[in-house]
Amino acid sequence: MSAPVLLRVFCPGRRLLLLPLLLLLALPAAAQQAGDTISVACPPPRVPKLCVELDARQAVDPAAGQLTFRWDMGDGTQLTGPTVAHCYAERRRYTVRLDVVDEASGEVREAEKLLDVDFTKQTVVNFRAADTVRVGQPVAFDAADSQLPTCRNMVVIWDFRDGATSTGPQVEHRFRRPGRYAVRMALRANGPGACPDSHCVSRQVIVLP
Repeated sequence: MSAPVLLRVFCPGRRLLLLPLLLLLALPAAAQQAGDTISVACPPPRVPKLCVELDARQAVDPAAGQLTFRWDMGDGTQLTGPTVAHCYAERRRYTVRLDVVDEASGEVREAEKLLDVDFTKQTVVNFRAADTVRVGQPVAFDAADSQLPTCRNMVVIWDFRDGATSTGPQVEHRFRRPGRYAVRMALRANGPGACPDSHCVSRQVIVLP
């Protein structure tokens, strides 16, 4: 989870507002070494949440009068109150707008603060596949939402744990024998800059006769 970021908001006749913006992010998947599909352990996918919490409960001196906070979350959602929480449906960049209303005078301070919430820079290591299939049935594996934003030339590597491997963000595979297969998917890329090590995650696929 990231640390709160203090954002300053000014209102006439009021003390300085300090609004902590807290992005709730799941921890990224554990980094693996090169050749990561043969690593001893590949954890299950852990996808960062697309959620924010905004807290203005201690924003002003109580003796200064009451303020109402109106939040436009950037995706059509409107919220009110000193504390709000919201989860987004899509992984993209949003601008959150805060309007402040002085209840005593009725004055509305529009766009008192604009907050940039960018989910496109999160590392995502995840893939989708059916949990249970039959021998010989084609199984689609999809890593389309996986990303290493600080990297370039990203390659998706699959190890189906039955002796077969493949590459690409979307692949198809047929298992020839029944059993439980902890299918592994790895992302590998390079810089510039601080590109993270390759990542590996796994999901279990049960293959029935």
